[in-house]
Amino acid sequence: MKKIFLYLFLFFNGTAAVWAQQDSVNKDRSTSALVPEDTLAENTIINEMVSEKTIPKKDKVQYFSQLTRYGFKNLFSRLTYNPALPYSSQVNPYAESYMQDYLRLHGKSLVKMKEWGTPYFNLIDQIFAQYGLPRELKYLAVIESNLNSGATSWVGAGGPWQFMPYTAREYGLVVNTGYDERRDYYKSTHAAARYLLTLYKQMHDWLLVIAAYNGGPGRVYSAMKQSGSKNFWDLQYYLPQESRNHVKKFIATHYIMESGASLSGGNYYAAIPGASNPYDNKPVLSTAEMENAETQTISGKFNSVIIAKNISMDIASFNKYNPNFDHLINVNGQFELILPADKMQLFLVNKYQILNECVQYLLGDNDIPNNQTVYPAHYNKYRKRSK
Repeated sequence: MKKIFLYLFLFFNGTAAVWAQQDSVNKDRSTSALVPEDTLAENTIINEMVSEKTIPKKDKVQYFSQLTRYGFKNLFSRLTYNPALPYSSQVNPYAESYMQDYLRLHGKSLVKMKEWGTPYFNLIDQIFAQYGLPRELKYLAVIESNLNSGATSWVGAGGPWQFMPYTAREYGLVVNTGYDERRDYYKSTHAAARYLLTLYKQMHDWLLVIAAYNGGPGRVYSAMKQSGSKNFWDLQYYLPQESRNHVKKFIATHYIMESGASLSGGNYYAAIPGASNPYDNKPVLSTAEMENAETQTISGKFNSVIIAKNISMDIASFNKYNPNFDHLINVNGQFELILPADKMQLFLVNKYQILNECVQYLLGDNDIPNNQTVYPAHYNKYRKRSK
């Protein structure tokens, strides 16, 4: 009944690090039951990279780096994710309200950190690249310690990556009364890279890795089981509040740190411009295209991919007429839809059928065909395909 009510409501109204380290060593079990079959090859490579205790070979890093970028897939609306674009330009709308609050509270200090923290970020980038890790993960050190190598938590986690002593030793760091390599940026970042690889082997999703870094893999597994989902946005409320907010802090921090705009005035959209997204601007149409175009104000849970599919229009052309459609209709609740006249007629005739399909997809009843992640062809030989 709840699902039926939600469906009708959406259709007619158009709205809609201590614990982590304590159990991470023991939770690397039976993970093949929680991840698709084609991740087994990735797991093999991760095992080799972590166990070698040295910088991995370039061929493994090259292969692995092509795959781990897909680990941010649940940060996005699954309808609009394009791995060729920066993930910050395609963020899931569920993160936006938290990001606005975080920007207001921490934006100015983070913008200053962009300057004084450059040497640290460069070092982390160089080390993470040696392991094929996404460069975005360096911002985990920001939310863990504010890049402070002398940081120590009340429970004893220390260094820029806030390692507990036993986890630090597990990943090759010396921690004793005379010497503490958790404070060594170079060595602790190598250890953090291997630790993140271990968590990725278990989760195969970076948002879940960040949650596990804070609250532990055990809590993430429990949230998966209770929610029946591996998508952070579906399972987040089964996690401790600190862990789910840890993920959102990471998202907000990346937005702020990657933005080139000033924070003067505290304007959220000025600080996080959509300019990084090539589709986030006003339509650039020729005179002939404008003369042949029609405009219609629409509201509801429409989605660009489903509209384009139903009016036989490729998504690139749709985005040309309606840049940043999915983001703006989610934020504003309505949108000035622009289409060629013949496509607009198709849309108007099938408007409610299209909305129906969009809502069904939002509720998880249907999948859009041919919308699965496509891995680079020359890496397929390393992967086992699901049957």
